Amino acid sequence: MSEYHNPVLLEESINSLITDPSGTYADVTFGGGGHSAAILSRLNGDGRLIAFDRDADAVSSCSITDPRFTLVHNNFRFIHNYALLLGGQDGEKGGAIFDGILADLGVSSHQFDTPDRGFSFRWDGPLDMRMNASGKRTAADVVNTETPENLEKIFRIWGELPQSHRIASLIVSARAKAPITTTTELDAVLEPMTPNLAGHKWLAKVYQALRIEVNQEMRSLEKFLEGAVRSLKEGGRLVIITYHSLEDRMVKEFIRSGNISGEDLKDGFGVLRVPLKAVTRKPVTPNEKEIASNTRARSAKMRVAQRIMEEGE
Repeated sequence: MSEYHNPVLLEESINSLITDPSGTYADVTFGGGGHSAAILSRLNGDGRLIAFDRDADAVSSCSITDPRFTLVHNNFRFIHNYALLLGGQDGEKGGAIFDGILADLGVSSHQFDTPDRGFSFRWDGPLDMRMNASGKRTAADVVNTETPENLEKIFRIWGELPQSHRIASLIVSARAKAPITTTTELDAVLEPMTPNLAGHKWLAKVYQALRIEVNQEMRSLEKFLEGAVRSLKEGGRLVIITYHSLEDRMVKEFIRSGNISGEDLKDGFGVLRVPLKAVTRKPVTPNEKEIASNTRARSAKMRVAQRIMEEGE
C-alpha cells in the first residue's frame, strides 16, 4: 500500500476519527488503502468500514480482504446516497449511519507518478488529469476548447495565479497553431512565464487549476460536505485533510457555519443553527519528521468536527 500512496497524518487522523471500535466508519478517499488499513486495525469484530474511490486504479489495486470492509467505486460526493441505501437495510433513520468519516483530499502518489495520467509537469505524458478515467473531459479538452475568458477564470480562481490573463493568452496563441496535447507541450507553452526561481511551485498551481476544473473537485467537495453531515450519527466525527487554501477555506467555513457560503443562518429567534462543532481550534499539520520523509505532506492541514443534533432533528 505504501508504494501506491504514503498516507498523510496517519496517526493523528485515526486517533481523531475512531470514537467507538464497534462503530461504522467511512474512508471516502481510499487511494492506496493506508488510512483504511489503519482504521480496520482499530476496530473490533463488530466494527465496519466503507471506503470510496472514483479511480479504477485504486479499486483494482486494493488488497484488503477483511470481511468488515467494503470498497465502493464511486465519487465521494454520493456518500449520502449510499448511506441512505445502507441505512434502509439497517433500519437507520435518515441515513445517519456513520460514527466517523475521513477524507484525505490529496492526489495520490501513484497518480502523480504515473506519466500516462498527466497529473504532473515532471513527466512527459498526455494532458489527461481525470481522477475517473471513464470521464469524458480531459485537461487537453480544457486547454484546447475553453474560451480565453474561461481559461483566465480557471487559472485565477482554481490556481490563485496572478497574470492569469497572460497564461490564457499564451495557451490560446499556441493552440491556434497546433493542439496542446501533452504535459511537455504545455510546459513549453508556459516557459516564457515560468519563474526562474521556484518555477515548479508556479507550474504546480497551473496543473492544480486544470485538475480541479477537469474533476470538478470543489463542486464534489461541496456535495460531499453536505452529504457527510447528513450521514453522521450524533457525536460522529468528520476528519478532513486538505492540501490547498481553496479546500481548507471551504472546509473551515462549512464547519463554522454549516454551509458552503459561510453565511450565518439563524432561526426565527435569532439563534445560529449549525450541525457541527469544531474539535480542533486550528488545523493540525504534519511534524518535521513526517515532512522530511514525505515532502508531499508539507501543505497538509487536518480539521476535525463533531456532529451535533439540531432542534427538530
